[in-house]
Amino acid sequence: MISKTITETYVWVWLPNATEPVVAGRLQAIDGALQFNYGKSYLESVGGSTSTIALSPEELPLKPGLLPLLDGLTMPGCLRDAAPDAWGRRVIMNRLLGSKGSNADTAQLDELTYLASSGSDRIGALDFQQSPTQYQPRSTENASLEELLESAERVQQGIPLQPELDQALLHGSSIGGARPKALIEDNEVKYVAKFSISSDLYSIVKAEYIAMRLAKLVGLNVAPVTLASAANKDVLLVERFDRHRSPNGWERKLIISALSLFKLDEIHARYASYETLAEIVRHRFINPKDTLKELFSRMVFNILSGNTDDHARNHAAFWDGENLSLTPAYDICPQGRTGNEASQAMLISGTNNLSQLQICLNAAHNFLLSKEDAINIFDSQLSLIEKHWDTVCDEAELSIIDRNLLWRRQFLNAWSIEFSS
Repeated sequence: MISKTITETYVWVWLPNATEPVVAGRLQAIDGALQFNYGKSYLESVGGSTSTIALSPEELPLKPGLLPLLDGLTMPGCLRDAAPDAWGRRVIMNRLLGSKGSNADTAQLDELTYLASSGSDRIGALDFQQSPTQYQPRSTENASLEELLESAERVQQGIPLQPELDQALLHGSSIGGARPKALIEDNEVKYVAKFSISSDLYSIVKAEYIAMRLAKLVGLNVAPVTLASAANKDVLLVERFDRHRSPNGWERKLIISALSLFKLDEIHARYASYETLAEIVRHRFINPKDTLKELFSRMVFNILSGNTDDHARNHAAFWDGENLSLTPAYDICPQGRTGNEASQAMLISGTNNLSQLQICLNAAHNFLLSKEDAINIFDSQLSLIEKHWDTVCDEAELSIIDRNLLWRRQFLNAWSIEFSS
């Protein structure tokens, strides 16, 4: 149970090329919001040998005192990026309160409690501690996939976790998303493990594997994926791109979501758009021309693969204190589709978010692409998806039933691929 109300937490950060964190500042509850201020020692190190950097280029500039929140936000977005999402919150609720499974109301706990209770190996290079002087990671030894699956099922069903499995699943509670997942390490490589669940109507894990593999084959920069099996269930292993193994230990990379770059919170995420992201890339990213082509190509592939869950937290950038650069693509997962018409989670052109190549064509100029460039991307992806479909499905050992469910419905849906030049 929770012993006391948390009113503040200290933000620790792994600076570029560092293998140990330093305290950056304090996050505290003030009048129903969470505000951040940098520590004096952190600010005094600016420009020194430790390469102290702003945690976010615009949102948290290196200034003394409480930093004002951006309009509409109740906490800094770049810090919210490091907080657990739906799945992690349910794991924490199970541990602290005893949960009621998938129907649990995650609003029962406040944001600081989630930050302070989630695992320390979170996505990006931040962590949250109760001490400003002593760093104590909330982590555990690797559990087996079978043990993690058992724990995930207990959370799904609202059954309290067993003590020996509690910490293993808690370790991965800080990562985003709504579906069961955990963090593992194998042969000095770190992975996000995504689990299938008993209520899945088709092989969602294999569908995501296929989409990620095809994305790589059409030329996108994507996180490497592997399929595994445990307790007769499929597990997708996604290699983490925010970690680098150096001779001195693990280095971490700061990551800022597109939602935070948009200066939006989840409530206003419906206003997020590819057009706006393209504008941010043009003005603030390194290698903007190549990045814009990559971003446009990802948008096209999301439509061709039926991934309508391309919301603004599923796009992100590395931040090294000087430059923003696009991270590899992740969370490309075909979504269930009963009819032909579908909509993307982010706007594509103006207020239009229909999942159609024609809408992408209308938006091509925002990515500094001609219509001919855009059509060449369409044609290349269409051809390569058709070419590699059977081979990748064979890799995944996807059943004929699921192939028929996905092909020409989620993947290369006829309504989606229509366009006129």
